[in-house]
Amino acid sequence: MVRLSVNVNKVATLRNARGGEVPDLLAAVRTILGAGCRGITVHPRADQRHIRRVDTIAIAAELEPLRDSVEYNIEGDPRPDLIDLVCQLRPHQCTLVPVKPGEITSQAGWPADTSPHEIGAIVRRVQAQGVRVAMFVDPEDAPIRWAAALGADRIELYTEPFAVAFAAGQGAAAAARYGAAAELAHGLGLGINAGHDLDLDNLVLFRGLPHLDEVSIGHALISRALFVGLDTVVREYLDLLAAH
Repeated sequence: MVRLSVNVNKVATLRNARGGEVPDLLAAVRTILGAGCRGITVHPRADQRHIRRVDTIAIAAELEPLRDSVEYNIEGDPRPDLIDLVCQLRPHQCTLVPVKPGEITSQAGWPADTSPHEIGAIVRRVQAQGVRVAMFVDPEDAPIRWAAALGADRIELYTEPFAVAFAAGQGAAAAARYGAAAELAHGLGLGINAGHDLDLDNLVLFRGLPHLDEVSIGHALISRALFVGLDTVVREYLDLLAAH
């Protein structure tokens, strides 16, 4: 079964909009786990506009007793303070994502012409702490081969283009493109994660991606939770993934 990792950034966004501690981020994590999910993702940005450093640490402490059964994924750009935090907390996975100044959310995967020297050293440093490293990439040959050459453990396929194509009635063609990317990555020894704009509609098609290990879903899941509740929507996603 494909693993679901719930990105809780949007819970922190809502909290930060008013200040204080409501909604309680750790209560959200407990609800997600209580619904049967076994993965939590955070993306602490440098401006701390949603997940903060203190949140990242608090969630790590909450999950530590469950380390054998619940995976913690910290994603973000490879800035020194975040890499230091990852090495301190030693989550199961670190997903390295390129960040463009001023972006609201991720806009693309790593370019294949990114110099491998500095980022390769970061990958090795994180792996030395026993942390799996995934590189956020587009479904194209060059960046997938670049990630493999870095020595990454997995890729995370950037799926907004798939979601856009699906909404336009072109999901099958997009799925074929992502399928080819997944086959290439698998052949190079990489595990395969995916995320960005996946939801209950397009995931019905995307869940069939060959060799898919994990999907990370935040915005769509938390948005639906406003109407049906967090426990219910997590169970909906888990049931959808289990039905494949």
